[in-house]
Amino acid sequence: MRDRLIVALDTDDGEEIDWLSGALMDIVPWVKVSFQAFSTVGTEVFPWLNGRGHKIFLDLKFHDIPNTVARDVGTMTKHGAQMINMHAAGGLEMMQAARDSADDAAYSADIPRPLLLGVTVLTSMDETGFQQSFGSERGLTKQVVYLARLAQEAGLDGVVASPLEIEPIRKACGDNFVIVTPGIRPTWADTGDQRRITTPTEAIQRGADYIVVGRPIIEADDPLEAAGMILEEMREA
Repeated sequence: MRDRLIVALDTDDGEEIDWLSGALMDIVPWVKVSFQAFSTVGTEVFPWLNGRGHKIFLDLKFHDIPNTVARDVGTMTKHGAQMINMHAAGGLEMMQAARDSADDAAYSADIPRPLLLGVTVLTSMDETGFQQSFGSERGLTKQVVYLARLAQEAGLDGVVASPLEIEPIRKACGDNFVIVTPGIRPTWADTGDQRRITTPTEAIQRGADYIVVGRPIIEADDPLEAAGMILEEMREA
């Protein structure tokens, strides 16, 4: 289970990133680097965290014209990200261009291509918020499945989606399609601004390949103990 837990290093404090990665590196291989951490550390984050044995999920949610996203995904592939995401709402052409660029960059650098994920609908949004924001004829779950199918058609490896949508995505995209689920809150943690959430146990039982946990670990008095508790919950599934 330790290979299926991703700890979100969502802080712009370089010393905190250093301490957290060092404290967790023996039990949690995967860490997520978002804009907060990347804005502080930059591309030095790759040799730094990879050198400690961490795999990096680069959570920059690329969303731009195909040429721009392709360039950025290719660059981050060469730097050594093992997982990269982009908004599936950017469209088929954008995601295809990103996939082709990652393939080329990995081949030229003689490294494995990172897992490429399409972000579906953010876990901070519920059905009411989704309709108010987008006025879509599709409901939230149907929109998530639509975007998952689009990402699969584009050649991406999987999606980032709420644990509540795992089953319909599996039905639409199959067992080999990677599903990474944020919105994970153990029973002992505050839900914060998340809306579509489950516990670690429920997410694994539903079929998540990876779960992403941030605040319940990094804001805990003892992050190592908190990570261990979450891993135990995952094992119980």
